[in-house]
Amino acid sequence: MPSKGGLIIQPAWLISESSNEPKQNWGVRVYDGKIQSVAPNEELETKFSEDEIFLAKDKVLMPGFVNGHIHMYGVLAHGIPVKSAPSDFWSFLEKFWWPLVEDKIDHKMISAATEWLCSEMLLSGTTTFCDILEAPQSLPDSLLLEKEIVEKRGLRALLSFEASERSGSKVAQKGIDENIRLIETNVEGDLVSGFMSVHTTFTCSDNFLRHAFELAEENNVLFHAHCNEGAYEGEWCEKTFGHRTFEHYEKLEINGPRFLASQCVHLSEREIELVSSTGTRCVHMPLSNCEVGGGIAPIPELLEKGVRVSLGSDGYMNDMFDVMRGAFLIHKARLQDPGTMKAEQVFEMATLQGAEALGLDNVGALKPGFVADLQLIDANFPTPSTEENLIEQVILYRSGHHVDSVMIAGKWKLKNGEILGVDLENQRESVHRQARRLWGENG
Repeated sequence: MPSKGGLIIQPAWLISESSNEPKQNWGVRVYDGKIQSVAPNEELETKFSEDEIFLAKDKVLMPGFVNGHIHMYGVLAHGIPVKSAPSDFWSFLEKFWWPLVEDKIDHKMISAATEWLCSEMLLSGTTTFCDILEAPQSLPDSLLLEKEIVEKRGLRALLSFEASERSGSKVAQKGIDENIRLIETNVEGDLVSGFMSVHTTFTCSDNFLRHAFELAEENNVLFHAHCNEGAYEGEWCEKTFGHRTFEHYEKLEINGPRFLASQCVHLSEREIELVSSTGTRCVHMPLSNCEVGGGIAPIPELLEKGVRVSLGSDGYMNDMFDVMRGAFLIHKARLQDPGTMKAEQVFEMATLQGAEALGLDNVGALKPGFVADLQLIDANFPTPSTEENLIEQVILYRSGHHVDSVMIAGKWKLKNGEILGVDLENQRESVHRQARRLWGENG
């Protein structure tokens, strides 16, 4: 006898995952926070006749997005006044981002940014995200503050503090301790968990990197580092060690599926082979890489080698529709090949493959046994939708403005365009207030 108390969602179209063709007039049954059944709308209604029905006749039902790399505090720097633009990636860090942003962030700023970003992500269909906090003056307990807010808002998240020795050994250790403090609260099945994160080879010593990786292994969590975001790191490693970044990590025995490498813009052929052969996972940020002048990562080449790649916003433009569009288009220009980075491939990076890159095994697709993390978007496209073109239509012609409803773990968080239980204008005022504090202290 079918279980009672489920919810049937009946859309016009269903995208269950990128490897399956979209299906018209198919939907899902949600029960106990998970996808229990996927079938034609009429079949679900007949089989589970006592379930509640959510009609979405003019909507596309698809998985919620996975943002594989974000800095939530970064929203406070949007529009920050600067006397002159940085001339390269190193000056971006040294003269702008570190002294004017990261080193000024405190708990009040983190709280406001976290609340706003949770709303911003829900409004654009993101249900899972991986956040990297870089705020040495906010230690200790900044991650616990983030966790409390994210749990209250009901999003799925991986949180970490980017430990670095750039501000000295005491602050560096505080960063490690901050990660461990959160990791110790990890409970299997919880929406929010912690992992280990460091900055780069040029802000962390070999011993520090090894220590952080060993702690990640001991606690069975991911180890994250920014890698080759600009040309600087690879060149610095060659000058300092006689080999490039991923060759150095290989020497330190920091590699494998536990290693989550973000950015990965400037890679040699040898580095691409190392990333692939060791099972290292990557996160691609096409828009922020443009914004900081970092370059364009060799993502098609990594995918061809079987590397698991997630998409991320980096805290720059956090609408994952924009990020997908960037990934879909930018590599066509770089390789002068309109056939590269197909829509289905990009969509997978923003959903199932993105979740896999973060070590999540039942997130990112709408199929039985997976968590009910999903979104409904407007299906009224400029031209007719078909099984063959629907995913491309989504990537090219949708944005956060077209997101109608979002569910996480079987609970509605956004319904009919409204975030449930949230005063958005109050959140906006709080972000404005904290941004002015940040900007004022800069000048």
